[in-house]
Amino acid sequence: MNSPSRVTVGDATYMDWAVNNHFRTAYKDDQKSMMEVALISNMDPVNIGLACSDKPAPVTSLKPRKKTMTSVYLKFFETAADGKTRRCKFCGQSYSIATATGNLGRHLANRHPGYDKSGDAVSNSAARSVTVVKKSQLQGKANQVDYDHLNWLLIRWLVLASLPPSTLEEKWLVNSYKFLNPSIQLWPSDKYRTVLDEVFRSMREDVRALLEQVSSKLSITLDFWTSFEQIYYMSVTAQWIDENWCFQKLLLDICRVPYPCGGSEIYRSLIKVIKFYNIETRILSCTHDNSTSTMHACHTLKEDLDSQKIGRPFCYIPCAARTLNVIIDDGLRSAKQVISKIREFVIELNASPMISEDFIQLSTAYQEGAWKFPLDVSARWSGNYQMLDLVRKAGKSVDAVIRKYEEMLGSRMLLGSSDKSVVNIMHQYLEPFYKTTNNICTSKVPTVGLVLFFMDHISETITSCRESRHNPEWLKNAAEEMAKKARNYINQVCNIFTYMTAILDPRIKGELIPDSLNSESFLDEARTHFMRNYSTSHFSSMSSGYNAQEIEDGGSVSFAEEIARKKRRTSMSSATDELTQYLSEAPATIPTDVLEWWKVNSARYPRLSVMARDFLAVQATSVVPEELFCGKGDEIDKQRICMPHDSTQAVLCIKSWIQVGIKFKFKSTEIDYERLMELAAAAAATDDSPASSDKKQK
Repeated sequence: MNSPSRVTVGDATYMDWAVNNHFRTAYKDDQKSMMEVALISNMDPVNIGLACSDKPAPVTSLKPRKKTMTSVYLKFFETAADGKTRRCKFCGQSYSIATATGNLGRHLANRHPGYDKSGDAVSNSAARSVTVVKKSQLQGKANQVDYDHLNWLLIRWLVLASLPPSTLEEKWLVNSYKFLNPSIQLWPSDKYRTVLDEVFRSMREDVRALLEQVSSKLSITLDFWTSFEQIYYMSVTAQWIDENWCFQKLLLDICRVPYPCGGSEIYRSLIKVIKFYNIETRILSCTHDNSTSTMHACHTLKEDLDSQKIGRPFCYIPCAARTLNVIIDDGLRSAKQVISKIREFVIELNASPMISEDFIQLSTAYQEGAWKFPLDVSARWSGNYQMLDLVRKAGKSVDAVIRKYEEMLGSRMLLGSSDKSVVNIMHQYLEPFYKTTNNICTSKVPTVGLVLFFMDHISETITSCRESRHNPEWLKNAAEEMAKKARNYINQVCNIFTYMTAILDPRIKGELIPDSLNSESFLDEARTHFMRNYSTSHFSSMSSGYNAQEIEDGGSVSFAEEIARKKRRTSMSSATDELTQYLSEAPATIPTDVLEWWKVNSARYPRLSVMARDFLAVQATSVVPEELFCGKGDEIDKQRICMPHDSTQAVLCIKSWIQVGIKFKFKSTEIDYERLMELAAAAAATDDSPASSDKKQK
């Protein structure tokens, strides 16, 4: 019996050394197209922060000049322990000890051009900057520019994939690059971290400048997690509505909360971010994660802001999504074992194309619906409901598949009559919860008014369950626990602030607001707040007498203009009619785009619309609902939890800023990645051209 063929490390070096020559040839062909290209314009190679030497880098020719000293060649080889072979330090290729030094020189020249400068290249590889490629530099620095471009692309990859710089130290990733070109030099991970930190600082200045241009009030949200290093983090995000009635969201920072991670530590970390961005006087609300420590921190922040007497309210509200998630968990507790059994079956169903195909055929034959694989098996609410939904709607198909593959799956997966009864009861009871979370997740702007409307419906559903004579006691007990959490949430949000936020949603107004909020005293306070803060302050130019242009015209005002001014003053004196008129009209339908409605109607309510821009930015949830209820949150958690401390802030902030359109900058200089990819495409096109193919054949 023949033994399987094996490729040794020494043989592997012979496999595709043509790859190196292929890249070198293609790069020469592409030099002309790259001569006028500047990846980063006007970048100072000294100040770029890549530790570039003051002296110009030595020009490395593509063919090293011939050396007469044999030691020049031999220092790039190491002699084996047995004294019979020499091994190339670049690629590992072995030669007999008797091999002529001329052959060793040809090996270096053909496979490792520029080898005589490799010592400098290794020590200074991280110190090169991505600078303007000039004609006079191109021929001598072709490899250097290529490596720098590669390193900048790798930085982009690390950020968008939420990976730490240490990823690039993985041995076989480096070997893969060396296989393509043994001369490639990646920056050390410390250099990647240094560059990322500088990019973070540059982009953060752009974020601060952007916030200075925001004319409306800001609302912030807080989210927390603990990393694998047991470090407690807080993310601070700002939301507002711009002049075009578009909702804006921007991550401000990710902070490490020091031990013991209590309310005072959270407050100090939060106020540091707020002061850095100079937004103390513009924050309207803070939505937190419902934890006791965060509530204490928000209470301290409110006292701090109130003491400054800025004349505007500040309120902190709990996260409705987290509250709803906890309520649902209470409801699912009685069905956890059944759901776990169903999940085990669905995991096997997802893993086997043969079993899933049989399930699809059976569900079609039994008319039990169309199912798309893979099914959601996450332990979040969406996955749990998927388990109940599968058995409730395709129970016959589930039983048939388990019996057909009983030898593989085991009979333990079969559901008994009591299990199916639990599934049917829980599915019927929790269906309104699933529809509610689905509506919140798919809402373009889940306003406080809309979320309160849904939470009120959830409370009514729980009450009906508790009062029903037909429901089993275990379900009523679960509903009792759910009701306690729902009442606690309502008590926390029942205040004038959330009332004003809710009624400014044209779909809610006074008709659909929860009874606990709908009171005449709240309406009077809202009217007072509107008159004091929005009736005249934003429209002072309308009542300030003659403007500068009229003074230049000699103070002459037409008769028509005098009449118009009287009407304006009359309109202003009864500005409260805007609020009265708005509330007197019927609410818009629930599918209405709230921001578009206000954009269209802002001319009818010029003062009230300013208030609406401020208050509609207040968030009902501290996280994106989809990330909490659906499996998408698992991936986000994995990225955040696995990130080491030295990379968390820079990588996650830069990624978020890139995704909202902030330019990737290094020391105030934009990194032109689009142009860099154009270069890569041009190189690939040249590489595939007939002329290039002919050269490779020769």
